[in-house]
Amino acid sequence: MDPKKIEDIARQINESIPAGVKDFAGNIEQRVKTVLQQQLGKLDVVTREELDVQQQLLLRLRQRVDQLERELEAMKRDIDDES
Repeated sequence: MDPKKIEDIARQINESIPAGVKDFAGNIEQRVKTVLQQQLGKLDVVTREELDVQQQLLLRLRQRVDQLERELEAMKRDIDDES
């Protein structure tokens, strides 16, 4: 995940915390950022671009399988016709 997005999320969380709580807890933004990075690092995620590439590959593979199935059926018909 983009570090800038993590910083933005941490900042938004930090801004939503009342001042008294911020003072008590110290630098919450940095702590939230660290926890977010650790937890997001555990997730098995891909970028949108990677997903799009994989979808395109899958589509091409599906088209190739369909073509091979049609060719196989044609070969079977030819063999049946010869018999």
